[in-house]
Amino acid sequence: MAGTTMQVNIVAADRPLWSGTAKSVTIPASEGGMGILPNHEPVLTVIKDGTVAVVDPDGVRHSFDVTDGFISFDSNKLTVAVERGHDVVQTSGPGTVDDGQQV
Repeated sequence: MAGTTMQVNIVAADRPLWSGTAKSVTIPASEGGMGILPNHEPVLTVIKDGTVAVVDPDGVRHSFDVTDGFISFDSNKLTVAVERGHDVVQTSGPGTVDDGQQV
């Protein structure tokens, strides 16, 4: 899988939020949404309040609401450092209580 994934670390000022390998990451960059894929050119940019979405090698999406921070990407290593952040609870989709059915 060399070259098809990247190492991702998402950290808030007070704790780590997520660490692992990913196929893609979408971030709320200050100039608009930005997608990062493996082998992306090196980048350092500011991010604004919004949602960071990570797709892991199994295709599972992990989402985190974050506040101001920055990202650094180089050599297939992405660091997302934010002031605050938390996991987004999945409210619909397969395996959840609200799966398109009335409860």
